[in-house]
Amino acid sequence: MVSGLNALVGYGQPASTPPLAAMWEAWQTITAAVDPTLDAFIVADLQGLPVVPRPTAPESVGTMLLRMIGHYWFHTGEAHAVRQLLGHQNLPDFVGDIGSEAPYRPESS
Repeated sequence: MVSGLNALVGYGQPASTPPLAAMWEAWQTITAAVDPTLDAFIVADLQGLPVVPRPTAPESVGTMLLRMIGHYWFHTGEAHAVRQLLGHQNLPDFVGDIGSEAPYRPESS
């Protein structure tokens, strides 16, 4: 999907600092391609095992998605901490207005 991305920043690769513009473009390409699939998931999809298993242990698709969300939040928190230490003002909320933009909705039975 994005040539060379796994070799540059994939699991188990050495730490690197690729150009921000290239990473932003890769993120936009990947999320645009995967959003329709994620939007179509049902509970059975989330409980199933992925086509490509995690290298260290098998996990369901749902667990892998939770892992990715936590990973994003962790790095967002790190970035905000650095910006606070640098004295940046008016930083955006970490989660935002989740109550109105993305409230919990129970699954339909």
